[in-house]
Amino acid sequence: MRTAYNVETVRAAERELMARLPEGALMQRAAAGLAAACADLLGRVYGRRVVLLVGSGDNGGDALYAGARLARRGAGVTAVLLSPDRAHSAGLAALRRAGGRAVGIDGRATPTPGPGRALGIDGRATPTPGPAAQATAGPAQATAGPAQVTAGPAAQATAGSAPATAGSAPATAGSAQATAGSAPATAGSAQATAGSAQATAGSAPATAGPAPETHAVERLIAQADLVLDGIVGIGGKGGLRPDAARLAEVADRSRAAVVAVDLPSGVDADTGEVRGAAVRADLTVTFGTHKPGLLVDPAREYAGSVRLVDIGLSAVLPAEAELEALQHADVRRLLPVPTGESDKYRRGVVGIAAGSARYPGAAVLAVHGALRGGAGAVRYVGPAADAVIARFPETLVSDRGPKHAGRVQAWVVGPGAGDDASAVGEVLASQVPVLIDADGLRLADRDAVRARAAPTLMTPHAGEAAALLGVAREEVEGARLASARELAARYDATVLLKGSTTLVVDAGGGAVRVNPTGTAWLATAGSGDVLSGLAGSLLASGLSAADAGSVGAYLHGLAGRFAADGAPVGAHDVAEAVPAAWRDVTDA
Repeated sequence: MRTAYNVETVRAAERELMARLPEGALMQRAAAGLAAACADLLGRVYGRRVVLLVGSGDNGGDALYAGARLARRGAGVTAVLLSPDRAHSAGLAALRRAGGRAVGIDGRATPTPGPGRALGIDGRATPTPGPAAQATAGPAQATAGPAQVTAGPAAQATAGSAPATAGSAPATAGSAQATAGSAPATAGSAQATAGSAQATAGSAPATAGPAPETHAVERLIAQADLVLDGIVGIGGKGGLRPDAARLAEVADRSRAAVVAVDLPSGVDADTGEVRGAAVRADLTVTFGTHKPGLLVDPAREYAGSVRLVDIGLSAVLPAEAELEALQHADVRRLLPVPTGESDKYRRGVVGIAAGSARYPGAAVLAVHGALRGGAGAVRYVGPAADAVIARFPETLVSDRGPKHAGRVQAWVVGPGAGDDASAVGEVLASQVPVLIDADGLRLADRDAVRARAAPTLMTPHAGEAAALLGVAREEVEGARLASARELAARYDATVLLKGSTTLVVDAGGGAVRVNPTGTAWLATAGSGDVLSGLAGSLLASGLSAADAGSVGAYLHGLAGRFAADGAPVGAHDVAEAVPAAWRDVTDA
């Protein structure tokens, strides 16, 4: 199972791990993994052009140390310092010793500072703060990568502790013999704190006085083979500041591969929200554990592919994660499997109360999904009985309403129901698990849902969730995690929020499930009806509401991939592909 932890939990775990390891060990682990991922992406390192976008604190330190490793392998590495007076001094020294160079955002190479001197944003030497200020770049900063609080003045070399070479000469392989780990640093993914220097994404001042021209840096980025985003880490809040945003936009337009350090700068690590300009990465290399923003849209779209670097954090993380994403092995353990003693009733009977004269197809598709979901029998109640029987003669039909349809182990209500609230009311009054979808969500009385003793699973898309919450659809789409949690709390029900990232929030709390399968081709009429029937069938077979929603979404997404295979697909094709998805999971 893939898990994700919030910023506070990651920071606490890193502090605990730091106390057990030699000083700087965590940062070197992170930098080594980051450099290896960059090398894999480049294919050939020697002669490649690499640009580091470096913010303040230890997040930039990860980028600088990784850049030093790439420079020692023959890459031409240039660090663009967005906040030179707060750049990670030991990482910067390591980069220069390895033959890399540093420039301000105006693109001018910085001169070699003397002892006790730092470089201004315009490339001119400026007075250097004392060692304590250099170490922390502000009072008690919280980390912005998989975070650590900095270990204090002793943990970092002061700026100028090692002579820096003038950055004007091109970087060459082997131009410096010092290893990237030669200067102690704070823990690997530890980045600058959420204090004054790094409270907002890109919040480190990008300019000192009037903003200088950035054409030279833009040319560097345009000519690069790889751009490494070390601007802000997991402590960032809000969008990037203007100078950082401009460089992120240039990187996005360039031919360079963009790699984010731990998390794309400008996205919210805990919520997956993107409240302004942010880096769009081709690859995100994250340390120790996934962060929620890497799994939840819209931030997930900014992360590209995600590579997890093991820095030993799993040993100190708590057992229960903030988010979790099922994998094949997890789904396989949950799937219902009939035994020799099973019959159609022991395997579970799912009732489908769906469809109307206007929307008979919704009933047909929900029944189709239910027949593929593992229950032993499907009962249908509603005005589309003729259409259902014509397509699926094995369905048990009734015209007496849900209350008198016969025994079921779970109900699905709402797909294509139109304005008929009577069936919804009867189903909610039952004592078995209920899945509410589509029109049923609008027709269901919230107090009736909250009063139910049996589990309830609600399956809205963003528009339906927005209507239930009384907000705009864009608000739900921009804050999917918060919206799903709020809806679950209001209805005291398990919520499956469909969309680009399908989330399952259990009414009883615990980790939020994030579905990793699916394809954009599933955005087609009737696809949600198939999912409702499939998940309802899993409910009837004995799975909990959270497990039925999670497994149903997983199989549905996988079936969508199989059915589409890169081309448009219909909802009935998705239902037909569910057995193939089921076999793929069980045979893995």
